[in-house]
Amino acid sequence: MQSTSTTPAEQPQSTGTGHRSSGVHVPKTGLREMLGALLALGGMRRDMLTGLTQQHERYGPVVAQRGSKGRFVHLFGADANRFVLLDRERIFSARLPWMGIMGEIFPNGLLLLDGDRHARDRRVMHAPFTRQALRGYLDRMNVMIDRTLARQSSRPTRVRMFPFLKRLTLEVAADIFLGVELGPDVTRMNQAFERMVAASMSRMRVRLPGFEFHRGLRGRRFMQQFLRERLEDRRSGAGTDLFSRLCQARDADGQPLGDQAILDHMTFLMMAAHDTTTSTLTSLSFELGRSRDWQDRLRSESLALREPVADIDAIEKLQSMTWTMRETLRRYPPLPVIPRIATQDFEWDGFALSAGTMVVISPIHTHHMETYWTDPFRFDPERFGPGRAEDSVHSHSWIPFGGGSHVCLGKRFAELQVHAILHQLLLRFELIADEDYDMPVQQAPISKPTDGLPMELRPLS
Repeated sequence: MQSTSTTPAEQPQSTGTGHRSSGVHVPKTGLREMLGALLALGGMRRDMLTGLTQQHERYGPVVAQRGSKGRFVHLFGADANRFVLLDRERIFSARLPWMGIMGEIFPNGLLLLDGDRHARDRRVMHAPFTRQALRGYLDRMNVMIDRTLARQSSRPTRVRMFPFLKRLTLEVAADIFLGVELGPDVTRMNQAFERMVAASMSRMRVRLPGFEFHRGLRGRRFMQQFLRERLEDRRSGAGTDLFSRLCQARDADGQPLGDQAILDHMTFLMMAAHDTTTSTLTSLSFELGRSRDWQDRLRSESLALREPVADIDAIEKLQSMTWTMRETLRRYPPLPVIPRIATQDFEWDGFALSAGTMVVISPIHTHHMETYWTDPFRFDPERFGPGRAEDSVHSHSWIPFGGGSHVCLGKRFAELQVHAILHQLLLRFELIADEDYDMPVQQAPISKPTDGLPMELRPLS
């Protein structure tokens, strides 16, 4: 396996299709500049967008930067996103960089696979995400959402929205993905996933008690054991939860996935299913809390359905909610950057780059480029409406779910879950943010508020 600490080539050998001539070096940031940015911005986890914007403005669409694993190259803009994600020439590996980042915590999740293995496992895993399966998941999901929201106080209550929504999405994932009600185990499982995600970004990979990475490894062991104890039952049963469907699924040759493959896929799916959805719902709650006109508009649309819960057919009628969700994913993409490693020499924008180069594209940066978006730092859901359709300016200017063969398999499930929760939430409560409150956001490894987003849930009379 190639190392993720390889450095980009800096002496192009051909002009390619770009405007730069042969022999021009790839621009690169210096060590002093990198340290200054980290000190000024409180670290790249907290604010990636400002640093990326400054690099693009200063150096252009291609720039090399130092990182903890050596130098890597940023490719900016929607054309670069399309080139890397579609990967028509099969240049890039997703597995190599992600294994270096989270391979010990989430090995062999779908995001961390390439080639034939990725294609095979993805085909097998498609069965649990068909429309018929999603319809069944949504019916079960609505029952759980109703039960959780019904427990809320009938008086105005202050809550921290991120942990509140995270618990709800984890309970939903446990029921729909695993076919279990967590009960008292929800706290331990929630803690396990938080530690696993944090460990995947650890700079100090110390395997000693008390260190972040060690806690993440313990979280993984807990999840693997939890799943392993239920594996045989799911293989032999006829359950309709995603775990059971995956155990019973077969490839084109009629072969099932192996035990460890199922455990690895389920661990990754559980993390992705509730962490990214929680991120989106929390950011959406913040925007609706300070954009009361949009909150009222979405509530009116939900009231017009005259249904306390929304099935798939009803969700497809919630047009304004869809625009609002997409705008939230534009402003706060759960995954701010996407890495790849080149497995062969290639050329982009006139620069020749060598095999082994780590290439990074940046959804969060593309989502805020004036080239594609009007007033990109303003929350404006109507930009997704048919009258403007700013997301259609370029096929890869809006990429919160990635793209190409690695586009998020659970994309539709995530969209349905956001709609289902928001529909019931708005029918029961007003979401009120403090006046002049501005949500402090940690942009990586997953976008979330550093203060949990304190808000008031005011029951509707």
